[in-house]
Amino acid sequence: MSRSLFRTTLVTALALIGASLSSAAFADSGTIRINVLKGGWFIGASGGSGTLTFRGRTYPLSIGGLSAGLVFGASQTYLSGRVSRINSPGDVAGVYGAGGAGAAVGRGVSAIVLTNEKGALLELSGRQTGLMVNADLSGLAISLR
Repeated sequence: MSRSLFRTTLVTALALIGASLSSAAFADSGTIRINVLKGGWFIGASGGSGTLTFRGRTYPLSIGGLSAGLVFGASQTYLSGRVSRINSPGDVAGVYGAGGAGAAVGRGVSAIVLTNEKGALLELSGRQTGLMVNADLSGLAISLR
């Protein structure tokens, strides 16, 4: 009887470990492009749109966000890159947080790495145009349209 209980416990434990590892092991990646307009005076807001290409299909995205701290000016940022650690397009949706400082006058280059609460990892780079000075905490929300 104790062998049977031990075997059942062992099989259950291995199944639970396998289930917890399978989502990370089978996670996939895709590409993402976003266009974000940002403006503010101490409190900033951003909004925009983009696309996610995942497993051969393209999904439209909506972008929105707020920032608080030292924010002055307006800018437009075009970013593209890779999204990884996702199992479905819905895993990209969520809130991405960042803290940072920067300045853009005219044209500049941007690069950023962000994660959301679902574990999706965005590795983005691109260009920023406009006049923007910031030292703030920012939140960026991405949703599927």
